[in-house]
Amino acid sequence: QVQLVESGGGLVQAGGSLRLSCAASGRTVSSYAMGWFRQAPGKERVVVAAVGWSALTTYYTDSVKGRFTISRDNAKNTVYLQMNSLKPEDTAVYYCAVGRGRFLTVVGDEYEYWGQGTQVTVSS
Repeated sequence: QVQLVESGGGLVQAGGSLRLSCAASGRTVSSYAMGWFRQAPGKERVVVAAVGWSALTTYYTDSVKGRFTISRDNAKNTVYLQMNSLKPEDTAVYYCAVGRGRFLTVVGDEYEYWGQGTQVTVSS
């Protein structure tokens, strides 16, 4: 069993930055893909960014390309999401997740463990 705890969310003005962290415990996650998803009010949960086990492959949804960066520190069993130039449309609950396998995936069902989420609110 893996427990994931997200942190770093909060309220920020448009144009600002936040860094989300997701610490895993219970098992090492260095051999698994990891991802960040978000769910805005009234909308489905969607993938924001994902990274393969080796960190050599990454994925970003079009709306965050050039603004968000996903990274992982396998020694710390932690994945990060650096969010710059935030926009009001980035407002959502952000979730991290551990994949069922090594390779990057953008399909939610291919993630096995999920955190509780952290709220990100961007004011205009």
